[in-house]
Amino acid sequence: MSALPVTCVPAFDDNYLWLLHGVDPRHVAVVDPGDAARIAQVLQAEHLHLDAILVTHHHRDHTGGVQALADAYGCPVYGPASETIPARTQALVAGDLVALPTLGRHFTVLDCPGHTAGHIAYAGHGALFCGDTLFSGGCGRLFEGTAAQMLHSLGQFAALPGDTAVYCAHEYTAANLRFALAVEPGNPDLVAYAAEVTRLRAAGLATVPTTIARERAINPFLRTQLPAVYASVWQEAEVAHAAPDETFRLLREWKNRFR
Repeated sequence: MSALPVTCVPAFDDNYLWLLHGVDPRHVAVVDPGDAARIAQVLQAEHLHLDAILVTHHHRDHTGGVQALADAYGCPVYGPASETIPARTQALVAGDLVALPTLGRHFTVLDCPGHTAGHIAYAGHGALFCGDTLFSGGCGRLFEGTAAQMLHSLGQFAALPGDTAVYCAHEYTAANLRFALAVEPGNPDLVAYAAEVTRLRAAGLATVPTTIARERAINPFLRTQLPAVYASVWQEAEVAHAAPDETFRLLREWKNRFR
C-alpha cells in the first residue's frame, strides 16, 4: 500500500472525502470535497492548512464544498478541463502533472471517461484517487460515457502497479461484492474478500482504500476478459458471444438491475 498519508473524511450517506498530507503533515490537499463543513471541521480540529483542492468530476457530491473552501482558504482548485467545476483555477487534461510544492507532492492526471464524459483521476506516490470510476468490487454507472470508454479507463488503472492504493469516493463494497459473487461464485479470492468486508462493515470500518492487485483478483469489471466472467455474462444476457465492449456493457447493465 502507498506510504502517502491520507485521512478519510466520511460525508453524506456513503461518500469518502480524502485529505492527502504533505511531507509536512500539517499541509493537506482535499480530493472531491462535496461537503465543506465536514472538511473544515477536520481542518480546524487537527490544525491543518488546506493548500489545494483536487476534483475528479462535476457531480454535486464531489464539488458541493469547493467554492466555500476555496473562498475560505484561498487555495487553487484543480479539475477536469472539459467539465464545469466551481472556482477551478487549473484546468487539467490527460498527462498533466499536478505539482503541489507546499506539500512536496505531485500527481499525474489520467483521463478516465465513462461515469462522466470528462472524469479524471490523480495518480502518484503509490496512490490513485479515482472518484467514481473504480470502486472496490465494482465501477461507476455510465451516466455520460460509453461502455467502451469505461473499459478503457479501467484498463489504465489495471495496468498500474499492483500495490497502488485505490482511494475511491464511496462505500459501495459490500453491495458490489454481492453482485461479483453472482458473476463469479467460484472465485476463492472473491469469497475470502467478501468475508473480510462483512467483518469490516460489522465493525463500522471502511473497506477502502483497496489495491489494484486486489481489484484485479476480485472485481468483475476488471476481469471481463476471463472465461469464467464472460461466460457468466453471456449466459445471463442469453447471447452466444459478444465483443469485449459489448460484454462490458452487458455486465454493467446486469449490475444496474441486480438486487
